[in-house]
Amino acid sequence: MDTVDVSTTAGVVRGRRRPGSAAFLGIPYAAPPVGELRFAAPVPHPPWPGVLDAGSPGATPQRIDGGDTTLVPEPSFPGESTLNVSVFTPDATPAAEGAGLPVLVYIHGGGYTSGSAASPWYDGAGFNRHGVVTVNVSYRLGFDGFGWIEDAPLNRGVLDWLLALEWVQRNIRFFGGDPARVTIAGQSAGGGAVLTLLGSPRAQPLFARAIVISGVATHLTPDQAEQTGRRLAELAGVAPTRVGLGALTEQQILAEQPRATALPAGAPAGPLGEIANTLVGGLPFGPVIDGDLVPLATGAAVRAGIGADKALMLGSTDHEFNFAMNELTDELAGEDAAEMLGRLGVAVPAARAYAAAHDQRGTADVLGQFASDRAIRGVMLQVAEARTAVAAERAAAASAALAVAASVGVAVGRAAEAAPTWLWAFAWRSPTFGGALHCLDLPFFFDALDAPRVAVLTGPAPSQRLADEVHGSAVAFIAGGDPAWPAWTVGEPVDAQPVIRYDAAPAGPTVAASARATEVAAVAATYAGAAMAFVAEAASAPPQPA
Repeated sequence: MDTVDVSTTAGVVRGRRRPGSAAFLGIPYAAPPVGELRFAAPVPHPPWPGVLDAGSPGATPQRIDGGDTTLVPEPSFPGESTLNVSVFTPDATPAAEGAGLPVLVYIHGGGYTSGSAASPWYDGAGFNRHGVVTVNVSYRLGFDGFGWIEDAPLNRGVLDWLLALEWVQRNIRFFGGDPARVTIAGQSAGGGAVLTLLGSPRAQPLFARAIVISGVATHLTPDQAEQTGRRLAELAGVAPTRVGLGALTEQQILAEQPRATALPAGAPAGPLGEIANTLVGGLPFGPVIDGDLVPLATGAAVRAGIGADKALMLGSTDHEFNFAMNELTDELAGEDAAEMLGRLGVAVPAARAYAAAHDQRGTADVLGQFASDRAIRGVMLQVAEARTAVAAERAAAASAALAVAASVGVAVGRAAEAAPTWLWAFAWRSPTFGGALHCLDLPFFFDALDAPRVAVLTGPAPSQRLADEVHGSAVAFIAGGDPAWPAWTVGEPVDAQPVIRYDAAPAGPTVAASARATEVAAVAATYAGAAMAFVAEAASAPPQPA
């Protein structure tokens, strides 16, 4: 076994060399969150003696994985030291200051309640092949990471992300990376984590660029978090304090989480209930708007210009959650789509307009598409639109300042400009699920088409050319350049702003070798439904039984 040792600020770690890279798995960045630290802010891991073996995955906060039932293989590993990072590097030689490789820090998804940084889909080998150091972050999930407790800090999971990024700043140079060239990225809830960090003033010195893959918005208020926290403690029969909740085992808290976050009696069950929850409540656990660490909701933070100086690449799949409604296709075939949307809480005029725009689809597919547009695709569009508005405001203010200075003969420095924003749409349809579903883009992003269980989503012959395009744009961006399509332009109408539409030409002997289906389109051709879904503000009344 070919091993390689690297000295970090806490001690020596021993990784494993692989063709083209080296992997260091489960390096602790924080002390184990157990005992007095269970519901506390994370603290840096103390130094260890000797050499810490980093040849196998670290412990995961996810205790029970979903096996073959999840879209992404998300393995669980036991142990107390769950706050760890895995580093994949093409060159485990310490870098001189300013001479290191670009770094990707990836935060996994899972609705803030599940998921695993140890997924084989997130292996950094693909990025290592193109000169990018990759770091995968493990963080506290569910109630332990995001639940309200009377005498505990809020946003413990967010504090975990921040401490992991601080670890990267202090240590990534030892693995050949440049701490000044860090790009944070994440998918689904991990994309929400990136949006949260992009809108957190405390996080700004810790990264240079950001990639959001199908990210969710931060929306939870302290009152909502407190209501859920008190409910969970009440169901468990304990005080809502660190002592009371600390008396419960992890398994007991995991058992109470679904009960504490259940929809009201009479709400739809099954897939309809999931969509109702998406429209009305959103994810029950996640970052909480505390006015400090997370000062504002996602949209408000972007409009306030927080993170505007960070270049951003973001996008979604075309049919994020449509597949979740497949089992109801026949059952809902005779139902009116507009009426069903109204019963799920969407205002009637908006429900009718959305259904009319999708009248070629069955009712189940319309409901799934609305959930996709509302929960994710519309968020991506709104973030891009808000950042471009901030860029326009900054440009106008700078121009006005220069004009005033020139009129009085005073020289002024150039004001900071807003960084560019790029938007994509992943349109390639899974031959097994029938749509461009949630998570389908991940093996293309990581250039990992041969990873375990990828074929379940992609079929046996996914397009390597498409992976080259998706992954290649990510590599170019992480390296500090531009991806393969234009950024949004100040002053351009939103409908005309550019979007790269990732797709693949059909394979076959009659298809030219040069055939490409990926194209640069416009918002009007790719995100029109997402814009409509956000016009369709959910009604204040709870969803009616369907």
